[in-house]
Parts: sequence; structure tokens; C-alpha cells
Amino acid sequence: MTTVRQRRVGKGTEAAEDQPSEETNVKPDGKIPPDPPGGKLWNILSITVGGIVAISLGLLTSVYVATLHENDLWFSNIKEVEREISFRTECGLYYSYYKQMIQAASIQQGLHGLVYDNKTESVRTINILERMNVYQEVFLSILYRILPIQQYLEPVYFYIYTLFGLQAVYVIALYVTSWLLSGTWLSGLLAACWYITNRVDTTRVEFTIPLRENWALPFFAVQIAAITYLLRTHLQPAQERLTLMAVFIATFLFSLTWQFNQFMMLIQALALFILDCLDMLPTAKVTWLYIIQISGLLLVCVLQFFNSMILGSLVISFNVSVLIARTIQKNLKKGGLLNRLGKLILHVLLVLCLTLLINKFIKKILNLESDEHIFKFLKAKFGFGATRDFDANLYLCEEAFGLLPLNTFSRLSSTLLFYVYGFVLFLLTVAAVIVAFRNLSGSNQAQLKEKVEEYTVTLKPDAAYSLAHTVLFGCLALSTMRMKYLWTSHMCVFASFGLCSAEVWKLLLKCLHLYTSQRTQVIKYSVPIITLLYISFKFWPGIMDELSELREFYDPDTVELMNWIKSNTPSTAVFAGSMQLLAGVKLCTGRTLTNHPHYEDKNLRERTKQIYQIYAKRSPGEVHGILRSFGTDYVILEDSICYERRHSRGCRLRDLLDVANGHIMDGLGENEPDLKPSVYPRFCEEIKKNLPSYTMHFTRVFQNKTFHVYKLAKHK
Repeated sequence: MTTVRQRRVGKGTEAAEDQPSEETNVKPDGKIPPDPPGGKLWNILSITVGGIVAISLGLLTSVYVATLHENDLWFSNIKEVEREISFRTECGLYYSYYKQMIQAASIQQGLHGLVYDNKTESVRTINILERMNVYQEVFLSILYRILPIQQYLEPVYFYIYTLFGLQAVYVIALYVTSWLLSGTWLSGLLAACWYITNRVDTTRVEFTIPLRENWALPFFAVQIAAITYLLRTHLQPAQERLTLMAVFIATFLFSLTWQFNQFMMLIQALALFILDCLDMLPTAKVTWLYIIQISGLLLVCVLQFFNSMILGSLVISFNVSVLIARTIQKNLKKGGLLNRLGKLILHVLLVLCLTLLINKFIKKILNLESDEHIFKFLKAKFGFGATRDFDANLYLCEEAFGLLPLNTFSRLSSTLLFYVYGFVLFLLTVAAVIVAFRNLSGSNQAQLKEKVEEYTVTLKPDAAYSLAHTVLFGCLALSTMRMKYLWTSHMCVFASFGLCSAEVWKLLLKCLHLYTSQRTQVIKYSVPIITLLYISFKFWPGIMDELSELREFYDPDTVELMNWIKSNTPSTAVFAGSMQLLAGVKLCTGRTLTNHPHYEDKNLRERTKQIYQIYAKRSPGEVHGILRSFGTDYVILEDSICYERRHSRGCRLRDLLDVANGHIMDGLGENEPDLKPSVYPRFCEEIKKNLPSYTMHFTRVFQNKTFHVYKLAKHK
């Protein structure tokens, strides 16, 4: 079991004013008056200072997480096999392709090995570039080979430093988004500080470096920043074109680097759809964003050798449906309140029906079943019937796919982030409801306009998008803990924007009948500065203590196993075992696997369920036959799975297998009435007794406190 232990070692000044809000000083004819004398110089100075602060904070964050990673594992001092073992589960699988490309005789040979891979899944040849999002590993390995850095920097450091460098991009993008929303770079500074002080809930890059989300989320943040700028008014045509290009590039890179891209894009498309229906965003810009999503995903689909999971994604079906429905209903945004509501309900139903029809048609044509486990999981998770499906239950029983724990909110509240977020969310939600009602009513009465003027000022299109984005991704995070990182990072942006926004304070002060322009400006700067001072004084000592705490990677049993495999088994040997362990086997030894953690393939899911019968109640002959059908030479049994205590009864892997096989579960507790006792004992326990019925099929060749390796007899 991998652990970390205590390491054994020997004995600014803020500018007074920032960019003006884009809504101020606009003449009736729509033209923006020239800046007063000195105003242009002041804006340049503010942008320069704000830019320097953004880059500095980004680099500091990058160094911070890199230092935490080094201090936690003593990465620079441990052996190569220990470094590779530290890339846990699927992280190790992804990194193995980077290592494979580096070690290949040439770039062409390395690419050929990925396109025609027969070591990731035994007795099958698969295209890694089609099945997995590993273009980033390919690009990085090629870059490492062509740059003159081999004698100065080890491949593993080039890899992890790139990921830590992307954290700088991530923080800068969050900073810029908050700055664009509020008009002051003080907001960006506060967003970055919140991101750092809430690190436990905003990122996990320091201990899951190669995870796909750590590649993808920085590009997603860049995309959101570009969309925020795109939704501003008074953009010149050239600015708009450049911004659309930035949105497309960021969307493409985000989609290329994460297999869950389609689901995140669907939520984003839903946000755009809702706001467009309520007339809160310019329809032309929303249309461009739909097209960019479709084109970005289709380009990724081409690069992934026409990956059917992308073609059958809901987001493509949804975006196409919206564009078709809009063509059919041309007068959607005309008429009174009841007329608009009727058209809107019809429009939503039309889009929903078209989405389901198009998606069903595509999946039928392509015979697509790669993502069915996700929908089974969602169906069971939200209470649409219990399931005995092994794959769905495997997700349901993992804490990462459960509801967001309540202690998350106490941690976020300790930095004041959640309190401020709730305050801003409430104010802007009220504003959104009023603005939506006004838009749907179609009233142009001057009196009504004056009544809601304060609301419309605080809900510009970019702010409206930010509100919809944070609400929808908040719902995702609340339902699935693993997705909280998409929400908490934007929470930092949203809260800091609200705290530094003149429009938000203007709205609040007018409601309290305390509004004056001078008071708004004082509060706009004083409250964020006080918040920053509070965060600094409270959390700076803790950050320094964290940086001074030295630990060491310690997993001698896994190291011993990997060394034994490399020294005592042929390079062509095929290994079976748990998905998590086998990813490390491939990375550390290069041996062929029967299964692995990248679960987005129906055949692999069925294969994994069969391999996992080593932890079920099956006869030795049945298990041997299953393993040999996949070409297995060695099987690795783990005591931590066979005698698992991490999960409660009903969620242990052996329980999931028992239920799927129709057998009653071990231990005290209820069982479903149709489950029956198995006629065979549990394989992983019984094999250790060396009974003749087992030794005729399996010979133990290695064991330590954690692992037992058995060689399979090759019966004809």
C-alpha cells in the first residue's frame, strides 16, 4: 500500500483606480467618448501593473504546487521505480505512453506503437490515440526529443514541470476572468488568493499530476476568460474575430485533453441556451459559441480516428437541435409575456425531442455503447431504480462519485469564500429573475426601465453567463464530488467579481437607500482589501508550515513487486489483476495487461468484470479458464481487495461481484431474497491454502505482505 512518511533528514501597493467599467460614459449615439487627459496613461499603467501581478501570482502558484509535490514525496531523491509508482492508477497508464514515446527508437516508431498497441489489452490490438486522450503525452515527448535539454532535464521532470506550469496558466486565466467581469485587477488578485488558500478544494494537481483534468482545466479557464471578453459590448469586429479564435483554440485544446469534455460542454451549452431563451445574451454570439463547440469536438473526433463516443455525444446532438429549432421558430423573441412563454415552452420541447432523436439515430447507426455505463450510473444515482449492474455500482460506491461532503463548505467558509459567494449569488440571482421577467414581458415603458435600471447594470451579458455557469456547475459539483474542481475554481472568480463590482454594491446600497457614487467607490476597494488582509494574516503562517513539512514516498511492497516482475518474468508475459495496480505494472515493467483503468469501452468493462472473478466465489477451473481466455500468464492478488475494509458491506468489490453473480454477500446484514449461497468459496482466500484443486492450475511464484503472484498452468 502506498503511503507517505515523515522524511528522515540531517540536522504591494494597490493602484487607486483601475479600468473603467465598459458601461460608463456611453453617449446616446452609441459612441464611447475619448479618455480625459491622463486617463489613457492611467489605464495603461493599471493594465501593466495588473498584468505583472497576474503573471507573478501564476508563477508563484506553479512553484507552490511543485514544492508541495517535492516535499510530500522527496521526488528528487527516490528511485525511478518509486517515482513511477507515485503516479497512481490511471495517472500511471497515461504517463506510460509518454515514457513509451521517449524510449522508442524514433518518433515514427513511437507513433506506430500507439496506433497499433497490443500491450495495453492482451490478445487485442487497439489504437491508443483513438481510445484515449493522450495527444498531450505525444506532443510533450516529441518536444522533449527535439529540444536540446536531455542532458539537463530528466523526462519525468519535463513532464511534471509542464503540468505545474499549466497551473500558472490556470491561475492567470481565473485572474483575467475576474478582472474582466469587475473592471479592476484587485478582483483578479482576490480570486487568485482564494484559489491558493482553498487549494484542497480547487485542485489536486500536486498528487495526481497526469490526470486528464489537470491538463484540461487550464484550457477551460482560458476559454471562459475568452467568452467573458467576447460577451462585452462595443467590441470592434477585429477584436471579436480574434476573441472567437481564442475561444475555438481553448475549446479544442480542452476537448483534446479530457475524455469527459462532452459532458462539460453540454453543461456550458445549456447555460448558453437558457440565457439566450431569456434574451440575456446576444443571439449572434451564442450561435458562434454553439458552432465553435461543434467544430472543436469534430476536429478532436478526426484526430482521434473518428472516435464514435464524440460523434454520439449529447452536446453535438443538442447544439445541432438548437440551431435547427431556431431556424424553425424565427419569431421566438417577439410578443407579450404569455405569448413568449408559450413559444419558449414549445421551443424547449422541440429542442429536447430533436436532441433525443438525433442522438438515438447517431448511436443506432454507429452501434455506440461506449458511454452506456455513465447513463446507467446516473440513472441509479438519481433514484430511477436500483441496479445490480457491476459497472454502475463500481461508480456508485466510490466516494469521488458521491455527493459533495458537507465539510467542503466549512473549509470554503474559513477563507470567507463561501460566504461572499452566497452573498453575490443571491444578489445576482434576484437581478437575473427581474431582468428575465422584463425581457420576456417585452415592455419598453420608460417607467419600468427606470425601475429595474440598477438590475440591468449589474447583469451585463458577461455577468449573466458567469451566473448561469456557476449555478449549473455548482449543481454538478453537489451531485458528484469529483467534479467540484470545475465549480470551486469559478467560485473564486464569481465571489471576487461580486466583491469588487461597483454594480453589485450600487444595487445593494440603493436597496438600503444608502447609495452615493463616492460611497460605492470606497466600498468597492476597501472591502476586498480588508478581505485580502484577513486571508493573508490567517493563512500565510499555515502555508509556510505546509511548505516546511518534509515527507518521503514509502511503498516497499509495491517496489519489491515491480522489481521482481522486471527481473523474473519474460518481457512478453501477460499480467492480470486490479485495474489500478496493472496501470503501474505497465508503466514500471512494460509487461502486457489484461485490463486497465481507462473504462470508456464496453469490451474492456466486460473483460474487467471477468478478470475480477479472482475476488468472487468461483471454482479454480472457472477462474483459470477465464484468465487463460485473455492470454494471462500471471495473476496478482491483493490482500487489500480480498479482505477490503475501506468500504462498508455492499460496496466492497467482492460484494459487488457477489451480487452481480447472484450470490449472497459475506458478513452480517441483509441480502436480497433471490440471492443464493455459492457452492464455491472465495477464490482469493482459498487459493492461499495450496489445495490440489488450485495448485493444478496456479503456482505461487511471489508473495509479500501485500501481494501474491501466481503463474498459470498452460493446459491444452
